[in-house]
Amino acid sequence: MNLAPLTQRFVLHFGEMGSRWGINRTVGQIYALLYVSPRALNADDIGEALAFSRSNVSMGLKELQSWNLVRLQHLPNDRREYFQAPEDVWAIFRTLAEERRKREIDPTLSMLRDALMEQPSTSDDIHAQARMKQMHDLVELMTGWLADVQKMDSTTLIKLMKMGAKVQKLLELTDKVSSTVKAGLTGRAAAPKLAAPLANSSEKNNRS
Repeated sequence: MNLAPLTQRFVLHFGEMGSRWGINRTVGQIYALLYVSPRALNADDIGEALAFSRSNVSMGLKELQSWNLVRLQHLPNDRREYFQAPEDVWAIFRTLAEERRKREIDPTLSMLRDALMEQPSTSDDIHAQARMKQMHDLVELMTGWLADVQKMDSTTLIKLMKMGAKVQKLLELTDKVSSTVKAGLTGRAAAPKLAAPLANSSEKNNRS
């Protein structure tokens, strides 16, 4: 199985970028090959295309399976296992986000929650805990936002991401409307208080 020039460029690039994303070169190249392949591939196909040993291919596929980034398939009258990457790029995005949350964010959030429950005994620990509280609030906010985003269908998610800076304008408009509504409610609440002294004054004048 020979790789076409464009496919080869893509695969090699993913291998080089793998270490920056926390995966090794082998895993990066295997995933890139499966992602662009028009059909499911077995371990022999992958090893031949990338010039990898069978053991390296097997380890790479197990790593990708642990991330839920490849699907296992079986073909009729073929005992070999075939693998394919999900076709929906947004499904891949959701899977990556969820797996990274489990592996990287959740343990940190758990540690911060435990730290905030402790009673600091020194000024340094009081300062440290205050800083941890800021980090905890930010991470928790981002985790909640990510959970909401993952519930969106792909069409809604695309619209949200395309809004870009328009989101800021929408938030500013929302704040203005909220401020106007609050001001109106405050004015209505103050009106009876102002009316009462005026009514009392009017009654005194009538009596006199």
